[in-house]
Amino acid sequence: MDHTVFLASLSDEEKSRLTEKSDGPAIIHLFLHVALIIGCGGWIAAGGPGWQLLLPVQGVLITFLFTLEHEATHQTPFRTPWLNEGVGRVAGLLIFLPFQWFRYFHLAHHRYTNDPERDPELSNPKPETWAQFAKYISGISYWRGVSSAILRNAVGRSREGFIPASAHGKLNREARWMMMVYALAALSLFFSEVLIWIWLVPLLLGQPFLRIYLLAEHGRCPPVANMFENTRTTFTNRVVRFLAWNMPYHAEHHAYPQVPFHKLPALHAKSLPYLKETTGGYVQATKDHAKTLRG
Repeated sequence: MDHTVFLASLSDEEKSRLTEKSDGPAIIHLFLHVALIIGCGGWIAAGGPGWQLLLPVQGVLITFLFTLEHEATHQTPFRTPWLNEGVGRVAGLLIFLPFQWFRYFHLAHHRYTNDPERDPELSNPKPETWAQFAKYISGISYWRGVSSAILRNAVGRSREGFIPASAHGKLNREARWMMMVYALAALSLFFSEVLIWIWLVPLLLGQPFLRIYLLAEHGRCPPVANMFENTRTTFTNRVVRFLAWNMPYHAEHHAYPQVPFHKLPALHAKSLPYLKETTGGYVQATKDHAKTLRG
């Protein structure tokens, strides 16, 4: 059964329950996630015992705001629209990923998932050699890509095919205010280095963990239309599911993107028998991918 047949098999009542939005679960989840970032960052800033060991932890906490920004592009974490927009923009600012630009990029990815010709995610191909794997995991391509997107948008030269002409103006404004915020942050470094240690260095250290997570989503999945086959669900623990806002249920998300993150476990329970691509954790997914790499 492919994902279209599966969705057609759901009753209207089931679809209504699965797609019902609510502010409560996301507010609680966001509060806990932000509290962890503030708590970890506070310990680092205060120079508490072992603060250096918390740098990669802080990096993972901040970097995985990507999954929240990703959800906000779908307008699903919160029922209140401005919360989705506001939280998505702040998350994007913190990880240098323009929210409105990413929305168009990501929706094109959903429309053409794993299509070698049209999926914008495949403009940065999955690694085929060990050298490419090292480069991918380092996050170099990510930093080059987002900095280029911000600069192109800021000067009005963004012409990616997935962006409609009508959106160029708002993408220009978004990039310019982001650059203004980053300029102010840079100026603050003349007075204090705290942002380097609670934000910038952690971001660099956290990016490889996000790369490993993202590689499992579609890496080595076939270029077919069935979302249960071109996307992988990863069985993992509660900590990872919390950090990733339940996006390890990724095939389920692609099959039915209107389902909020807190309803994905219920969708997973219904769709589990039909999933074609699954793996038993991110270590296993990485090992499986590594086995296919050339020298």
